[in-house]
Amino acid sequence: MKSTLSRVLQIAIAGMLVASGGDAQEPTQWESYIRLHYIKSEHMVPMRDGVKLFTSVFVPRDTTKTYPILMKRTPYSVRPYDEDKYPAKLGPSELFIKAGYIFVNQDVRGRYASEGEFVQVTPHIAKKTKPTDVDESSDAYDTIEWLLKNIPHHNGRVGMHGISYPGFYAAAGMIDAHPALKAVSPQAPVGDWYFDDFLHHGSFFLAHAFTWLSSHDRARSKPTTEPVKPYVYPTPDGYKMFLEAGSVENIDKLYLKGEIPFWKEMMQHPNRDEFWQKRSLIPYLKNVAPAVMTVTGWYDAEDLYGSFKTYQSIEKQNPKVNNVLVVGPWHHGGWASVEGDKLGRVPFGSKTGEFYRAEIELPFFEKYLKDKDLPAPAEATVFETGSNAWRTFDHWPPKSTEMKSLFLHDDGKLDFQAPAKDTTDAAFDEFVSDPNKPVPFVETISPKMVIEYMVDDQRFASRRPDVLTYQTEPFTEDTVVAGALEADLWVSTTGTDADWIVKLIDVRPDAPEATPLAGYQMLVRSEVFRGRFRNDYAKPEAFQPGEPTRVRFELLDVLHRFQKGHRLMVQIQSTWFPLADRNPQTYVDNIYFAKPEDFRKATHRVYRSAAHPTSLKLGFLPVKPSR
Repeated sequence: MKSTLSRVLQIAIAGMLVASGGDAQEPTQWESYIRLHYIKSEHMVPMRDGVKLFTSVFVPRDTTKTYPILMKRTPYSVRPYDEDKYPAKLGPSELFIKAGYIFVNQDVRGRYASEGEFVQVTPHIAKKTKPTDVDESSDAYDTIEWLLKNIPHHNGRVGMHGISYPGFYAAAGMIDAHPALKAVSPQAPVGDWYFDDFLHHGSFFLAHAFTWLSSHDRARSKPTTEPVKPYVYPTPDGYKMFLEAGSVENIDKLYLKGEIPFWKEMMQHPNRDEFWQKRSLIPYLKNVAPAVMTVTGWYDAEDLYGSFKTYQSIEKQNPKVNNVLVVGPWHHGGWASVEGDKLGRVPFGSKTGEFYRAEIELPFFEKYLKDKDLPAPAEATVFETGSNAWRTFDHWPPKSTEMKSLFLHDDGKLDFQAPAKDTTDAAFDEFVSDPNKPVPFVETISPKMVIEYMVDDQRFASRRPDVLTYQTEPFTEDTVVAGALEADLWVSTTGTDADWIVKLIDVRPDAPEATPLAGYQMLVRSEVFRGRFRNDYAKPEAFQPGEPTRVRFELLDVLHRFQKGHRLMVQIQSTWFPLADRNPQTYVDNIYFAKPEDFRKATHRVYRSAAHPTSLKLGFLPVKPSR
């Protein structure tokens, strides 16, 4: 499929002509720029087991110098296909197009125009003893080896990048890295699918999984260049749609028609068994590229877990690697696609996306792939929400962080003082949780996981009787929370199973009506935990009705400033629909196959006594004045 130079030049000239009549479309500005400055070629690149992967290559027309190779491997298609069709985007941003790179885009094994069998989150093979032992590490290695031998004008250095699933392929591809692979940026990478994306501590992220799998997990019979057709929802009201369908099994039968292979596989594996364990990339992130920059957003509703755990794993297992972390106020992939000055109703004070692309991302690759005389990136470049300021640290979490616990007290109070010793187990708050009337995760109507939910105003939830609310007194000075959070709950239920959702919230002070966001209860961090897994994700256990039981779990990192006059609020609830599937509250072996009669009301208690204190553990940073 390699083209000759003369043919490509003819294609480029023809492509610049304005089409007249028919269905032809004029090229976009960046498509035209790419045509003028790059030569496109397409290749079927052989892997060690004989499978060939479809690969598009774009080499600068200026051959007076050499360029590094910058590669993205994706399951989402490298379209447009054909050597006379050019994309409107190459690389992480348009800044890279002007800077000059050899861009390589590849359909991963089993997707679109590539051969082979596609496997969701390909398990890594640590010891490869025969040619058929292939994974994303070997496919990336073989691709780089082929590129170095067959693509002209490169400088011998290769970089990889990717967001979300392509971020997973970037992370997986740098394990036992090819010697030419010098810089990698896994961005929002999947790290462990039992905690990323579709599952959170054993709870199924229903709305998100349905949206993604219904469009991206349909089986193919042969390689194809045809685009995926998105699922057409029968109603915009996801709460109504999923509630009326009933169990996850029925949702599959009614709406997916049994046509989504991975959905059906997941339903057979509610526990963290070998099926999920082998889909954890985190333990294998060894011998990676010499420079790694993991990127994520505080409000990434999909792969926040994978981002932080990828950074932490590389830091632990690769002490000589220049491993850095970047976190901004972005939704999933927002750093590459939006200005980043706001999310929902919450403003961030500047165009953080543009700043990142120009001042952080491009310099990283320019330094390590072109030897540009640029300063090394900070260990952690992190946006502090609440004050809307970028901060840098030489360690993440910051070494100056002081861990403290906030305890639940009566009358909805939250305080650093533990419950007094004279409080008894009669010190608790309770609510009735009805899985047939679950708490919605947003007050808007949508069939999908709306990205704004991670900063949404929580007043709609705090006014429900099945949501417990606790808050501090107004802070007398700015207070900065940093690092991971830990929920430490003492709970009981009249049922035999329950989910527990904990939210960290910044409560703005009430103010005159004209003040923006007066009284706004901004969600800062939240997480759900399926209570049956409180002791072991692989070995679920029923609750003993009425027996106080400890449930502990991690809420992922934050860097947030509670400004003077604001309050810190914690909300606790047991349903979060349809973001998370419903726990029937009756213990069954497999929740996905629960029957209608299994879904029962239960009274849940959250204890706040000396013997059974419920708390949220947080890290606090020394206060610096907000700008």
